[in-house]
Amino acid sequence: MATVSSPARAPAANLIGLTKADYRGRESTLCAGCGHDSISSQIINACYELGLQPENVVKFSGIGCSSKSPAYFMNRSFGFNALHGRMPAVATGALVANHRLTGIGVSGDGDTGSIGLGEYKHLMRRNLRLVYIIENNGVYGLTKGQFSATADTGQELKYAGRNELPPIDLCLEALTAECGFVARSFAGDPKQVVPLIKAALSHRGTAVLDIISPCVTFNNKDDSTKSYAWGKANDERINDFTYVAPQEEIQVDYAPGEVREVELHDGSLIVLRKLDESHDPTDKLAALRLVEDARARQQFITGLIYVDGSRPNLAEHEGLGDVPLAQLPPERTRPSRESLDKIMAGMK
Repeated sequence: MATVSSPARAPAANLIGLTKADYRGRESTLCAGCGHDSISSQIINACYELGLQPENVVKFSGIGCSSKSPAYFMNRSFGFNALHGRMPAVATGALVANHRLTGIGVSGDGDTGSIGLGEYKHLMRRNLRLVYIIENNGVYGLTKGQFSATADTGQELKYAGRNELPPIDLCLEALTAECGFVARSFAGDPKQVVPLIKAALSHRGTAVLDIISPCVTFNNKDDSTKSYAWGKANDERINDFTYVAPQEEIQVDYAPGEVREVELHDGSLIVLRKLDESHDPTDKLAALRLVEDARARQQFITGLIYVDGSRPNLAEHEGLGDVPLAQLPPERTRPSRESLDKIMAGMK
């Protein structure tokens, strides 16, 4: 008796007729289980669900593990990999030339909090319309695990010693620099990450998302049960510089207002607290108190910390109009021969 096979189901399409495959990028070369890859996946989901046209999106990054991420999403979009810490300057140039593009910048805690901190602060001051995602793991993963500017006081790493310096809170820095959208989340919580990315993409100016993204290779403490050394002595799988063993991605699912202790791959712990409806994200003083309280308690608060859509963005402030500068005809961007002759005559 002949069997009839049912036709293959066509991939689901979004509002503009594109499938999720149209928003994907290349295969990742990051360590298996890296939180950065989860963030790339959530960017894909958010852009797909919003129905963004990929060709109208431009991606930016600096240097570091996080800065490889734009290769892994939106392969039909424009992209620019800048110098270490210089992503905001490149993004400013591109988005002033064409302010109709949707900008997504991906940076790391080192790229943002160390060499790029000055540019980060001035980006907030200019209020460029850019989604700025920080993939925050507290270490320099690309250069073998030194402390970054967001490493906790007292954190110990096998090859970097003990960190005695206080961490820079990049959400706090954004708040004090008048950023109008500040949020924090955890890479393993896609139910929260996707809505935050969608909200950031809809914001009028600069939107900062500080996403805690555990490093499966270097976020260890050598002299405790949270270390690779302790794990090896107890027959737990460890990593070295020549081979990174695959790890399962860390995911969490917890309710607003709940505090959740999350164990990372090396056995170390972070404490997450998801914001609930009692926090007013339009109250800047409440946002500052919230961040300071969480820092004192060594908690990572997650959710929308602050939002203010009233401030004009850079394109509006400069009166760039409807037609992007990059699309204006030469006669509107170049001075005429008569005006140049007048200028030269005035210099004689």
